[in-house]
Amino acid sequence: MKKWLRFRHAGATGFGTLTASGISVHEGEMFGRHAATGKMLALSEVELLAPCVPSKIVALWNNFHALATKLNQPEPPEPLYLLKATTSITAPGAVIRRPSYYDGKTTYEGELGIVIGKTCARVSPGEADSFIFGYTCVNDITANDILTRDPTFPQWARAKGIDDYGPFGPVIATGLDPAKLTVRTILNGAERQNYPISDMIFTAQDLVSRISHDMTLLPGDLIAVGTSVGVGVMKEPVNTVTVAIDGIGELTNEFRL
Repeated sequence: MKKWLRFRHAGATGFGTLTASGISVHEGEMFGRHAATGKMLALSEVELLAPCVPSKIVALWNNFHALATKLNQPEPPEPLYLLKATTSITAPGAVIRRPSYYDGKTTYEGELGIVIGKTCARVSPGEADSFIFGYTCVNDITANDILTRDPTFPQWARAKGIDDYGPFGPVIATGLDPAKLTVRTILNGAERQNYPISDMIFTAQDLVSRISHDMTLLPGDLIAVGTSVGVGVMKEPVNTVTVAIDGIGELTNEFRL
């Protein structure tokens, strides 16, 4: 298993793998030819960035049995998803602020993210793993009152596409079986979500396959697989949110009202 990340150091953007000694710097392309340069950097020397630059973010709705049951919603026969703006991306550790024009509820949603490693179109579930580069932590932040404001049109893209409302990272972990992972979300020191990925209605491989029949997935594209029970509102003036997935790591951001 490797953990890939992106960083800024001495004014330049780079990438590499996280090791016990720090960051092993690589050259080339994360999703193409690359090689270790032999240079090591300490985490304290760099500014961590989102671990890749997606051309699109696909975000799932109602993809967990437990949440469908809690919401009394039927389980969908096919994945239900939206596209989240890439301008919503922000880095691990970044401070996220609620827009000045909005004073409504904002929720955290701890999720697993699938990162695509090579161009993927119309693949089968059995082929999907060869197109998945790895997995990451996602906080799919949502402005709930915007989402439901107009009864004639749920504003999914706007509610989830606000600048900085899409942090993910801090790394992309390879060589994992997603069905064995558990997502935990901690808000201001209290665990609010703890659910198994194995409870997904559509597996990671199913999602990649089905979405790739709708649209071509490109290297670096991110699929947020949806969340489960425990989503909640961030109510304090300053809120610290951590999405933790053993085997990947912890994504922590501060959200300010």
